[in-house]
Amino acid sequence: MKITTFNPQIVTNNPEPVIELFEALGFEKRHTKEGIGIGEMKANDCRLKDVNGFHVDISRASLPLPRDGVVIRMNVDDFDEAYKILESHGFKNDFGDVGETGSSKSAVMGSPSGFKIVLIQHIK
Repeated sequence: MKITTFNPQIVTNNPEPVIELFEALGFEKRHTKEGIGIGEMKANDCRLKDVNGFHVDISRASLPLPRDGVVIRMNVDDFDEAYKILESHGFKNDFGDVGETGSSKSAVMGSPSGFKIVLIQHIK
């Protein structure tokens, strides 16, 4: 299994000020994707990149959040293998389901200590 991207992802109900902050820090919008997620939790994602190649994703959550959250986005070339590795280290699928859009598979995996990894495989 190969990790293809690894970066922070901010989940919020109000993405505009967060996007503006990162643009002020030198990040530029790369692309957006709407309605991705699992079950009732859908998000509109905006991917930003700076001149050094760093990425940050800002996601507008479809469900009300008490506050913004930060997760780790990890894209891999073998979703099933990565999922098993995370499970073997005590991670649980927060939504109990895998989201599939036709172009990607994803799951929000929660660690025993509380941090989360959004596991994604883009299907080519």
